[in-house]
Amino acid sequence: MHELGLVFALSDLLEEVAAEQDLSRICRVTVELGEVSGVVAEQLQDAWGWAAQKSDLLRGCQLELKTVPAVTVCNSCGRTYPTVPQGRICPHCGSSDTQLLRGNEFEVAEVEGM
Repeated sequence: MHELGLVFALSDLLEEVAAEQDLSRICRVTVELGEVSGVVAEQLQDAWGWAAQKSDLLRGCQLELKTVPAVTVCNSCGRTYPTVPQGRICPHCGSSDTQLLRGNEFEVAEVEGM
């Protein structure tokens, strides 16, 4: 379960943000989670619920997850397409010379505190 490791890293980052912004409590954190990031949202939420209760700064803090759809670009024809239903083969020209543009994120988008 690498979600627990992600939660620990997120907690450390939020400790830094709180120190920089002189926050005594963080109420909500919004994370952008890529559709093909490999992170299981339910496990992340469970790990967060456990870890947040162990920190005075994060106790009661809500973790909001926003899914970022996966989009791939074809380097042969230049067109983009949704990754999940199509995979690595471009549905427009059949090329396998493609790369993921977005959808692998695990990024803090917003922090609310006091």
